[in-house]
Amino acid sequence: MKELSFAQNFSVIALNAQDSLHLTTAKKVFLRCMAAATILELYLDNGFKTEGDFLILNQEDLNSPEISRYHKAVLKTLFSKKETLSEQLPQYLKKVTKLSKKMLKEVEHAFAVALTEANALEEIPALLGCDLEYVTAGISMKEYRSNSELFSRLTESLRAETLETGPMTDEAILMLWLLRESGCIHDFFSREELKRVAERIFELQGSSSLAKQVFPITIHKTIEMGIKNFLKSKKDVMSTASGSGINFVFPVIERSQSVFIDTEKVFANKEERLRDIKARLESKGHIFTVIREGEVPLIKIDNVLYEAVPSAKLYRIPVHGVRLRKYPLSL
Repeated sequence: MKELSFAQNFSVIALNAQDSLHLTTAKKVFLRCMAAATILELYLDNGFKTEGDFLILNQEDLNSPEISRYHKAVLKTLFSKKETLSEQLPQYLKKVTKLSKKMLKEVEHAFAVALTEANALEEIPALLGCDLEYVTAGISMKEYRSNSELFSRLTESLRAETLETGPMTDEAILMLWLLRESGCIHDFFSREELKRVAERIFELQGSSSLAKQVFPITIHKTIEMGIKNFLKSKKDVMSTASGSGINFVFPVIERSQSVFIDTEKVFANKEERLRDIKARLESKGHIFTVIREGEVPLIKIDNVLYEAVPSAKLYRIPVHGVRLRKYPLSL
């Protein structure tokens, strides 16, 4: 696999487990952040001409061989009818909030094509398609799955840089901001770790000029975020000394819905339940790894951790099985 760019690396994280056929509310949030990552990549690579704090971009710059398809998909939307843009970095980033559905679809397609060609992304049957209701109805759904090795390397590297002491690279600082704005930071840090993340951001805003520019910026739309546990997460993080001094609220985006998988036998034991789950998921092309066995096993499915909780659905007769419950990657 060839080395990916900054924006492509973020997109590997953002697109994993996203509906590949429909422009869902959650995916809109991620696509706006992918557009922002493209602007940040250009900034990191000195792709702008500069005059003081102003970054200058001309329409003719889009014809450069160094400008990729996903760059063009994002940048052409920023110009509107202008021939030249001259803005500071925060103003460029805020422009992504105005991207239309059509523009977001173009951004998605450009990234998906590039990542698929690089063997970093593939389209698979959606996990939700394994749910009993969807199986019974014969509904077919698709979603993206990122390369597992690359996904783990990217997320673990960012966790390490964030939670440890010492300086952070500009790429890691920007990746942390993107995770915050995409609402998926809870996927990678536990509640206790978020307190350290808050401290880290507070430190960075005092020591990094880049962090000082970027972290005050908000590009997500609150209505789209589908905020869950908003007040609780706000209260927990704001209780820290550093958290009280910064705007540190992480809306939560659910990547997948609850999935109920029926088992072959009524009151199947834990080994039989796990075997039935494995058979169902692998028959649909999902990558299945057991992390922890027991009455409530912990399993990884396509880069996302779930607890498989014994459950039942009541129809004319009870149907027994398991309900997959999302589990934070950091635990």
